[in-house]
Amino acid sequence: MKVALARLPALATAALVLGGAGGWLGAAEPRVPAQLKEETVRLKDAPGRELTEGRCNICHSLEYIPSNAPAMNRAVWQKEVQKMRDRFGGPLTDEEARQILDYLDGNYSGKP
Repeated sequence: MKVALARLPALATAALVLGGAGGWLGAAEPRVPAQLKEETVRLKDAPGRELTEGRCNICHSLEYIPSNAPAMNRAVWQKEVQKMRDRFGGPLTDEEARQILDYLDGNYSGKP
């Protein structure tokens, strides 16, 4: 069946609405992208949290922090922060990197 390209967005929207309204088109409920679910990840409330959330969330999910915490200590966090700056171009001043390191070490270090 030929469908004009201009109509594809409207058809895709209709399929999502109809599929989600009863599933009679066989479509599953629309999935919410991970970026839109980010508000459910809330880091521990402590000095440095807002800076850490703001800088780290630029490139990756905040879930990275608590999920990796059991294997982290200050030395490993320091290497990670430095890697984010050097290899990935994370926009951190030296002072911000120190504050984030202090926050991560104080709240998300599970490895002795």
